[in-house]
Amino acid sequence: MARTKFPVEVLTPEGEVFNDEVEMVSTRTATGSIGILANHTPLLAMLDPTELRLYRSESEIVRYAQGEGYLQVADGRALILVEDAIAPGQLDAADLTEKLRAAEDAYARAQDGSEEQRLAARDRRRWEAFQRIAAGA
Repeated sequence: MARTKFPVEVLTPEGEVFNDEVEMVSTRTATGSIGILANHTPLLAMLDPTELRLYRSESEIVRYAQGEGYLQVADGRALILVEDAIAPGQLDAADLTEKLRAAEDAYARAQDGSEEQRLAARDRRRWEAFQRIAAGA
């Protein structure tokens, strides 16, 4: 069954990654998974690393490994601002393993409760999520 489409834009620090109409957005906020359909109530949410799914239709889904960021839904459109949005096929498992190991090492070296430890924990969550996405690609 076709759903009403709405505009979605995905931006990273490097620029625009996606700008098209979709039937649904599926992602993960800091409080859990969320699906956005057309005419969703206004929303501002912090995003966690996960697989971002943009449903152009039930059978055509655009997927990205999504880093931390923000989701804004307003005026019938969604804006997704994230650190990373990488197509699963572009993920390098060996590189992700190396990045995860570096984040774990940084976490172990950091002083408890420090900003360095918080950043290392954030990086560890990102690389773990990206590894899961790469394994399913």
